[in-house]
Amino acid sequence: MDVVTGWRDVPTQAKGAVLAIGNFDGVHRGHQAVLGRARDLGKATGKRSGAVVFEPHPREFFAPDQPFFRLTPLPVKLELLAAIGLDETFIIDFGAELSGLTAERFATEVVAKGLGASQVVVGYDFTYGKGRTGTPAELKSLGAKHGFRVDIVEPVTNDGVVFSSSKVRDHLRKGELEAAATQLGYWWRVRGKVERGAGRGKGLGFPTVNLALAPGQVIAHGIYAVRVEHKGRRYHGAGYVGPRPTFGGGKTVLEVYLLNFEGDLYGEEIDVEFIAHLRDDENYPNREALAAQMQADCRKAGALLCMIEASDPIVHFPLARALAGGTGL
Repeated sequence: MDVVTGWRDVPTQAKGAVLAIGNFDGVHRGHQAVLGRARDLGKATGKRSGAVVFEPHPREFFAPDQPFFRLTPLPVKLELLAAIGLDETFIIDFGAELSGLTAERFATEVVAKGLGASQVVVGYDFTYGKGRTGTPAELKSLGAKHGFRVDIVEPVTNDGVVFSSSKVRDHLRKGELEAAATQLGYWWRVRGKVERGAGRGKGLGFPTVNLALAPGQVIAHGIYAVRVEHKGRRYHGAGYVGPRPTFGGGKTVLEVYLLNFEGDLYGEEIDVEFIAHLRDDENYPNREALAAQMQADCRKAGALLCMIEASDPIVHFPLARALAGGTGL
């Protein structure tokens, strides 16, 4: 997948595409319907297909002092978009200039002249332009005027529940991982470089890898069954999210003990895939009581991961299959 930065001076070969436009945070199953429509329309018309995303997320621009829970930082989002089968993604800077454009100027200057889109696909709730006043219906009218077609995707639901990024965040805050994965179509993950911790886990017989959670990345505290991916290999693990109350508390951390693993991942980039929330965080009277509980947690995490992998409900979704290395899409 080609990645193009900006909407000015776009390479000639990138113009004329069928483009899905949106923030696509999480690239959940509703987003996948929009993106998949663009991909399929491109194939049907012999044109390239792509996505248009905005960086930073508009909420981060308008409220920089309020940490925003991003489900998919840009590198992860680009991998998901590539897995869907798009030919290109445009990354548009969301700043004072773009946010100040009226809906009509966004359609004419960015979509028609800058990107040179032949067709645009948006969700039913897509908004754009200064004050977010632009509607899909208005974009369709502007497209007819300026030479690009507009396809509007209606709400996508599961048992009557509309897929949305907000619902995914709510599920993660409550530790409802399978519900979040049903919305996403894959197990939610975080990515980061392994940092050196205080060594408490090693002292208890459970050396952990430690990752910093991004600002605003608020998920339920407690113990998780997780999978860790590193350089194409996947490991089972027991993860902890919380302030470590047994050791006096502090900032929230993510620590993962890898089952049946030997080695040092310090400084390496890994993905931690959250599969199940096993229990809430607790304060233990001493290190021995904590170590005993950690042994029980690891056994439970290992057994649960083996059981889930025997019949993984999420891997049946096309994007999950593509991420796992299957053909899926």
